[in-house]
Amino acid sequence: MDLGRFYREQGGRVLATVIRLVGDFELAEEAVQEAFAAALEQWPRSGAPDNPRAWLVSVARHKAIDQLRRGARFDARRTDLEAMAALEETEAPAKTAMIEDDRLRLIFTCCHPALAIEAQIALTLRTLCGLSTEEIARAFLVPVATMAQRLVRAKYKIRVAGIPYRVPPRELLAERLEAVLRTVYLVFNEGYAASSGGELVRRELCAEAIRLGRLLAELLPRPDVRALLALMLLHDARREARLGPDGELATLEEQDRRRWNHGQIAEGLALVDDALREEGAGFYSLQAAIAALHARAGRHEDTDWRQIAALYEVLCRRYPSPVMELNRAAALAMAEGPARGLGLLESLEAQGALDGYHLLPAARADLLRRLGRWDEAGVAYRRALALVRSEPERRFLERRLAKVSRGA
Repeated sequence: MDLGRFYREQGGRVLATVIRLVGDFELAEEAVQEAFAAALEQWPRSGAPDNPRAWLVSVARHKAIDQLRRGARFDARRTDLEAMAALEETEAPAKTAMIEDDRLRLIFTCCHPALAIEAQIALTLRTLCGLSTEEIARAFLVPVATMAQRLVRAKYKIRVAGIPYRVPPRELLAERLEAVLRTVYLVFNEGYAASSGGELVRRELCAEAIRLGRLLAELLPRPDVRALLALMLLHDARREARLGPDGELATLEEQDRRRWNHGQIAEGLALVDDALREEGAGFYSLQAAIAALHARAGRHEDTDWRQIAALYEVLCRRYPSPVMELNRAAALAMAEGPARGLGLLESLEAQGALDGYHLLPAARADLLRRLGRWDEAGVAYRRALALVRSEPERRFLERRLAKVSRGA
């Protein structure tokens, strides 16, 4: 059994269960690390158990109990003794819990309104979804040190304020929903376009985000929840075509649309239509509507870029974001020509909000390439290469740089 792969795919679920049992992030993290260390030592000799996840949860639980016993012995802390007693009585998830899935339960727990929303999302991504501090920092476009401080402060506040590790009552679920949806969305984004490493797609994160999206849609069948699920399904439907026959990154223009998952597209389109009828133009509904326009185009040249640009304009007006402005510039470049998009990109660069984000110079390079401004395109591609962390994207940019260099 590939324990490293199991850790990537199931480590978050193990940790979520142990956090529920322990009621303490740091204690649970230490116990899970010890449990995986024990597996690394024992499984090669004795073989993996029939239910590896249950084995790891059980070992981590006992490791946590041992730590609490030691703490009670030396510190005589009554709360630790009470927690230990509760742990030893807990053999299975509470049958009365409203949300049966541990990871979804803990996401709602992390998204407590006493924490700033950025801290809620960051803590959930780090603790329950297995993203590194560096990956989360890139998702928020902030320095790694800043994100590390946010995570430390969030854990400290949970401990000091005594924020309970429990499922909120149904009437309080909706107030936490915004942070929960953003968390699931960021998990999917990291899976669909991995920010670092050797793989373009982290399939386990895409699958987990969609799974959580389905659970949310069952728990709270609201238009924004269904719209997020639709958005993820429509993007994920293109996953297999995102690598060409040579195994390298294929742009939307280059993809073989016969390889798209058309059953998943049909499900996503139905969800988009329902969400738009009930809610209108919400954040996820607008993005899902854009994904639907791509999905409905039989060929790249059939894409309704003017409509996509108009939807991005609405998004930028209602939910202003430099990343959305970047997407709008790319859509306008397709609808009205590269020069139009280039002007918007230059304005974004002047603002400095996307400094360090490799897709900004990469987009600029592509538009300069389309305009035949080879030397300037080469400079922009080199800037993007200095910032990119994903190996598939790096190889793609290197190929484009070689082409514009030959053109020059």
